[in-house]
Amino acid sequence: MKKLILFLLLIDFSVYAQQKISPAHKKAVIVLTYDDALMSQLNIAIPQLDSVHLNGTFFLTGNVTTETLPGWRNAYKHGNELANHTLYHPCLITDGKGNPANNSANYTVYAILREIGMMNNFLHAIDNEKTHTYAYPCTESMVGGVNYIDSLRKSGIVKYARMGGDQSAVITDYSKLDPLFVPSWAVVGKITGDDLIAFVKKVQNNGGMGVFMFHGVGGDYLTTTAQAHRELLKYLNQHRDEVLVATFKQAMDYVTGVKQ
Repeated sequence: MKKLILFLLLIDFSVYAQQKISPAHKKAVIVLTYDDALMSQLNIAIPQLDSVHLNGTFFLTGNVTTETLPGWRNAYKHGNELANHTLYHPCLITDGKGNPANNSANYTVYAILREIGMMNNFLHAIDNEKTHTYAYPCTESMVGGVNYIDSLRKSGIVKYARMGGDQSAVITDYSKLDPLFVPSWAVVGKITGDDLIAFVKKVQNNGGMGVFMFHGVGGDYLTTTAQAHRELLKYLNQHRDEVLVATFKQAMDYVTGVKQ
């Protein structure tokens, strides 16, 4: 009986496994990413995505609870990607106000790699995916004063990793793109729907890929208003003939396979 239940669970997961994209005849690739496993993402961002049948990538931390777990699993089943943002989100603390246990200055390279690996196992328990993409907490690639990108590359724990950036983060030369240092626009401040759409248009005009980094949507912190987010999704939905909206993994599988 236990073997039968496991088999049925695997069948259920296989239905929702991430699919490869077909970007033929598209002028641009847009990736919508969301950090920190926030409630506003479950309550606002994901329903908005569902309403226009678009998907995003949600970089989760270990603060997923028994109450939010069903929501994240359901988001995955709707085609969204669940990705790795470490268990404890270590950041460099300089003001003495944060938890010293989560101060990246106190981490070693071994410690951060172990934490990323453990988070991969946690995500596997949610979505049954064998591999997961990664986003650097606080867009920092250093722990204990040491850059760990090369160590991460050698470890093979993740294949793709997202970094931060600004509105100039438009990727056009895929041959020079480091898959473990993919720039994105960290959306912060009083950003309007027009601002978000302008970034998409810039990507379209340059014929490349653009990655958004959101946090709160209509709530929480580093908040993008629900209205601005909705306007962006409306534009993307109206321009499906030109713009491909893909998960981070789907987009990176595509661009790393492009022959230049």
